[in-house]
Amino acid sequence: MKFHYNDKLKKLSPYLFIEIDKKKKEAVEKGADIISLGVGDPDMSTPEHIVKSMQEAVAKPINHQYPFGAGSLLFRNAVSYWYKKRFNINLNTDEICALIGSKEGIGHIHLGFVNPGDIVLVPEPSYPVYNTGTIFADGISYFMPLLEKNNFLPDLDAIPTEIAQKAKLIFINYPNNPTAAVAPKEFYIKLIEFAKKNNIIVAADAAYSEIYYDEKEKPLSFLEFKNAKEVGVEFHSLSKTYNMTGWRIGWVCGNKEIVAGIAKVKDNYDSGVFQAIQEAAVTALTSNQKCVETARKIYKERRDTLVRGLKKLGWDVTLPKASFYVWSKIPNGYTSLEVVSKLLEEASIVCTPGDGMGKSGEGYIRFALTVTVERIKEAIKRISKIKW
Repeated sequence: MKFHYNDKLKKLSPYLFIEIDKKKKEAVEKGADIISLGVGDPDMSTPEHIVKSMQEAVAKPINHQYPFGAGSLLFRNAVSYWYKKRFNINLNTDEICALIGSKEGIGHIHLGFVNPGDIVLVPEPSYPVYNTGTIFADGISYFMPLLEKNNFLPDLDAIPTEIAQKAKLIFINYPNNPTAAVAPKEFYIKLIEFAKKNNIIVAADAAYSEIYYDEKEKPLSFLEFKNAKEVGVEFHSLSKTYNMTGWRIGWVCGNKEIVAGIAKVKDNYDSGVFQAIQEAAVTALTSNQKCVETARKIYKERRDTLVRGLKKLGWDVTLPKASFYVWSKIPNGYTSLEVVSKLLEEASIVCTPGDGMGKSGEGYIRFALTVTVERIKEAIKRISKIKW
């Protein structure tokens, strides 16, 4: 028999990070000593107190049933507590919905608010799900280039009036993946005005808000600003903050009508987040945050080691203020893909081509700080031996 993919699947490029992982595994099978700086998956373990909480929760028979709905009241209260403590934002429980990782909610918001032919404003380069979710909803992505001259912020003034008036949704992501940029308050104020004027939903992806390197410059939340709840929601995740990528838990919060729309989609697609994981998440959000501080220190040492090493080799790279990514310009005379291929073939180093996350990423590659300092030093040593 011959099977035919849905036309929407035909529009998709191979999922970037699956392809990177595939190439890494192929190299390992050939005996290569791979240093993986590609996929943004923390190498550190989930903190012990969170694991212990999960072990206790999974033993409770009541947690073995369907966890229908927007998440337990206990979990949503914990999210509300965390937001108040971290950002001084007040959230009611009906303004919060548990997600099976923020990726799931980011992919599903389109199905609640985007009709065929509707425009979605998508930053690029960016997390691929913003665009793939648009494709699955039969929407049309209008890409907003993130350029160095604009501090890797979308230029809202450059969006044509007719596009802005037809747009239903705009994605933003700060601290940014892949550029590691941080958005200032002026940007959020302007964004909210832009969204109100054009009746656009703001979908703010804040997955990296807790990975920052200066206590005096903590990343901001979109929801901190006046009228933010009128126009949008914020997606968050425990994956990066608490090294819980495999656990699949996050949330969306903000405008309760938008949250309810996402929840309605979820009610028809899944049965909620496993209750034991929700209980472990409560422990993560309400306990002492020293484990997060420790992780930040580790990432900072790795960041400093990689950036210092690349600069000594003549690479043009900026020290990131947040996220666990380093966004580096590539040597002259090569494309992003050629540099990534050269690093893999000649140095057994895996990283991400900038244009793989959007055409404006051409000329850059992304390094993830997800290996030890010793391995980063080894990576620099290997790169120094490559003839460019």
